[in-house]
Amino acid sequence: MDSILNSTVGIRPEGLPLKTVETNPVARAGSDFSKMIKSSISQAVKAESASEKAIESLQGGQSKNLHEVMISVEKADLSLKMLVQFRNKALQAYEEVMRMQI
Repeated sequence: MDSILNSTVGIRPEGLPLKTVETNPVARAGSDFSKMIKSSISQAVKAESASEKAIESLQGGQSKNLHEVMISVEKADLSLKMLVQFRNKALQAYEEVMRMQI
């Protein structure tokens, strides 16, 4: 009798197992969204540090290629602009949701 009770702990009355947090699509989407945001921020930070290193190496005389320095600076600039636009869109969406009447 105990073995039967122990085997039915995770089963609903209809006979289907309960959904865990990992299989819940809403929780999974929220997790994926936060991972995407964190990844975008870390990529922007990496691009910024790479451009700073390229500028320092050009100033120090180690690098002779001005075009490579300019490319890394532009990559960092574009990454920052993308993050600012993302923030603006997220803020717009939040404000729109707050204006909705229930």
